[in-house]
Amino acid sequence: MRLLLDTEQRAFVTSLDAMLTAADTPAVIRDWSRGAHASGRALWSRVAEAGVFALAVPEAHEGLGPRPVELALAFIELGRHAVPGPLVETVAAATLLAGLDDPAPAKRLLPALAAGEAMATTTTGRYMLDASVSDIRLTALRVSPARPAPAPTELRLAPPPDGPPHRSLDPARRLSPTPRTGELLATDPPSLPPALLLARLVTAAQALGVGLALLDRTVAHVRRRTQFGAPIGSFQAVKHQLADVKIALEFARPLVLGAALTLTERDVAAAKVGACEAAYGAARTALQLHGAIGYTAEYDLHLWLTKARALRTAWGGPDECRAVVLSGGRRW
Repeated sequence: MRLLLDTEQRAFVTSLDAMLTAADTPAVIRDWSRGAHASGRALWSRVAEAGVFALAVPEAHEGLGPRPVELALAFIELGRHAVPGPLVETVAAATLLAGLDDPAPAKRLLPALAAGEAMATTTTGRYMLDASVSDIRLTALRVSPARPAPAPTELRLAPPPDGPPHRSLDPARRLSPTPRTGELLATDPPSLPPALLLARLVTAAQALGVGLALLDRTVAHVRRRTQFGAPIGSFQAVKHQLADVKIALEFARPLVLGAALTLTERDVAAAKVGACEAAYGAARTALQLHGAIGYTAEYDLHLWLTKARALRTAWGGPDECRAVVLSGGRRW
């Protein structure tokens, strides 16, 4: 298995990192958490111009994909910079729509997703992420069973939420109750399993990026902060803690890239566990080494700490993903 990036992939990652570095994403996140979405939508458009969302949309609908490896690379950078918005959910929506038996919804909705002219959110549970700001809201819910057989899953284009969104642990994530109404697009859509698989993969990639950012910020902090006349980063105990975080993240990276190549359920679940647990470990270490300042919402580190915790349970928690790995999974 080849996990080395080629020239085009390295250039893509470098350009995306440069663009996001110049975007001042902490300020964008704080605007987004207050409900001021103008700066977030502007950043969304720049991410789309870089081709990120087009990587999930087939060429037949004005996209470049599906290209899961490049998507994983992009989401690592999006996680490093903590870009807000329904990023994973838009990728899941693109996969869901592209694989429907009826091509009409894809023709109607996918070009806008690829171009960044529309945001999408997708859910299979009780809450929808950023439903109030999304232009396309897809729900994939089982109908109430009328008989002992498994109930079918209905894919619907949901209406806007009725009330204001709920706050979550991550200030950049706003949740709304999932409606059961809306335009019926399909019943038991064949594209649902691949969409869920890709959502889990890019969530793992995003978590890996969050963990890398936490490590970088913590290393910079321990080099600046002094105790007993020396930087705390020179203390052996601190070095060991940061080395453990670095090892966990470096072990998670090939899991994510390997899963993007194979796209098997087992590999993607392993990547989700590895990346999210590494990011969560990075968050715990960052909080400990920053001390009291790490707890304050005004300090930028807080934006990555909360995202690491939220991504850990998004699109499949650790227990669920470990069960998939142990059961052997299957290939979609």
